[in-house]
Amino acid sequence: MKHYFSRIVVKVGSNVLARPDGTPDVTRMSALVDQIAGLHRMGIEVILVSSGAVASGRSELHPVRKLDCVDQRQLFSAVGQVKLINRYYELFREYGITVAQVLTMKESFATRRHYLNQKNCMAVMLENGVLPVVNENDTIAVSELMFTDNDELSGLIASMMDAQALLILTNVDGIFDGPPSLPSSQVIREIRSGEDISGCIQTARSGFGRGGMLTKTGIARKVADEGIAVFIANGRRENVLTEILKYEALRMEQNAPALPDPPFAYTRFVPAARSVSGVKKWIAHSEGFAKGAIYLNSQAAELLLSDKAVSVLPVGVVAVGGEFEKDDIVRILHADGTPIGVGKTNFSSAEVREAAGKHGKKPVVHYDYLYME
Repeated sequence: MKHYFSRIVVKVGSNVLARPDGTPDVTRMSALVDQIAGLHRMGIEVILVSSGAVASGRSELHPVRKLDCVDQRQLFSAVGQVKLINRYYELFREYGITVAQVLTMKESFATRRHYLNQKNCMAVMLENGVLPVVNENDTIAVSELMFTDNDELSGLIASMMDAQALLILTNVDGIFDGPPSLPSSQVIREIRSGEDISGCIQTARSGFGRGGMLTKTGIARKVADEGIAVFIANGRRENVLTEILKYEALRMEQNAPALPDPPFAYTRFVPAARSVSGVKKWIAHSEGFAKGAIYLNSQAAELLLSDKAVSVLPVGVVAVGGEFEKDDIVRILHADGTPIGVGKTNFSSAEVREAAGKHGKKPVVHYDYLYME
């Protein structure tokens, strides 16, 4: 099989890896490992973002007292993560592939230094033929500092590691144009930047995961806008990874009219033609780390939203929210609170307040460190 992706991120959801009773579906794990090992042999670098630790731990334990949701996650993940990574270790070892466990937290992406440290660590693994298995460190994470789910984490990893594709495997065939339970609903095969599909998204969450299709769509859009192809597919389909990559290789070789239908339905988010810089990729996923906000007047907001490469200047600032220091991430908002973007500030909140509305001052947020939502 000819391939066009040299590095991909595969995210496997809890509902793909767990049976209805919460115990690991070893047959499904084994089938996914078989496919990933095949891609590895072809020279494709794979980073696996795997859910399933909490579900694995839950099936092993019967707590002696009623636990709150944070205590449950911490206890179940501590036990389940051992079980999960050990299973992957044994399965990949049959193919001579070494795996490495990468446990991370939202805080680890909050500063540029920590972000680059993680990137370098995983780059060294890939360089040495090691396959990273990534998961959130639920053992020490608390609710307000957790990722929305592993979809958010996988998007961040794909962006950080300059992957060409992100494959999100879930328990449905993709994004439907109506409720998936209705026979009349069809999978949306392709979604382009700016296309409004809000009326199609179901807000229900999956049984063992904590995210839903709304989260997946938001992450997929952001990652695709950075020039990375994103696919949402049913992880329980036979040879799902192999078949998608085979079909995408065919897509790149042939003109659309001559292209046959894929072997099964899945949703593809069309990547932007031009990728963004590494710094902007970090900033694009850093809204959750924002320390404060900068509010702009309508003229400054319109200029930012135009096609011009424009920085945030003090003259357009009407208010400052929260307290922050130089180099912190801040939200950029309209005066009425409508989001515009997010960026790395050149000044502290006190300095921005002092300079607000004044001409002839240096940019508060330079264009190179600004991501428009």
